[in-house]
Amino acid sequence: MTLPTAKTIDINSDLGESFGAWSMGDDAALLDIVSSANIACGFHAGDPDIMRRTVALAAERQVAIGAHVSLPDLQGFGRREMAVTPAEAYALTLYQIGALHGFVRAAGARLRHVKPHGALYNMAARDARLAEAIAAAVRDFDPSLRLFGLAGSALIDAGLAAGLPVASEAFADRGYRADGSLLPRSEPGAVISESDQAIAQAMAMAREGKLRAVDGAIVELQADTLCVHGDGAHAVTFARNLRAALEAVGIIIAAPHAAGSAA
Repeated sequence: MTLPTAKTIDINSDLGESFGAWSMGDDAALLDIVSSANIACGFHAGDPDIMRRTVALAAERQVAIGAHVSLPDLQGFGRREMAVTPAEAYALTLYQIGALHGFVRAAGARLRHVKPHGALYNMAARDARLAEAIAAAVRDFDPSLRLFGLAGSALIDAGLAAGLPVASEAFADRGYRADGSLLPRSEPGAVISESDQAIAQAMAMAREGKLRAVDGAIVELQADTLCVHGDGAHAVTFARNLRAALEAVGIIIAAPHAAGSAA
């Protein structure tokens, strides 16, 4: 008799989002919990020294390292939309991947994935031309890099069309619309602050591939990786409890398999 294969899911977190003397989150503690780290590349947060230190921490813990690319918006933390052309999106994506890769290579580690941040992420989720430009930049840098994007979005479609490995991402602590898109942060219910509710949503996505939208509709989605935001006051506790809940039902926490780029 063939035994069923154990389910595996990734837990990722957006890290390295401090800047200069300003500190955000407890990256070291989160890196003991998550399996993938999306490291800010200086456009929405992070600076060269923070990039270097965060890469070193991730490499030390053997956490998969990814470039967290953004619109050039330090003041708005990358959460304000900008009218960028596909050519500009390609260039800014390639620029940031290259910047982080320098630190990854110096640390003797490998760059494993790319994930857009904030407004760029949401714009690429619905704009096919923007998504194609981002996917092209990732492919042209290294076609073995995995592209993270919102499950069911244009970014996932663009990654597949470009021949990239992809990871469909779901959010434990964000409200969803019935079409599978994220509720904008400006609207009530966009962020789930109740820990038990967020963990229940994550468990439903991981085990059943579905969740309940803010209007009560049931949304089906593929969840290869779950995002845990690292900037909340209780981020570390939440991440630890989420991982424990997943492992308690036999789900293995691991980064998506990829050949990875050269060091």
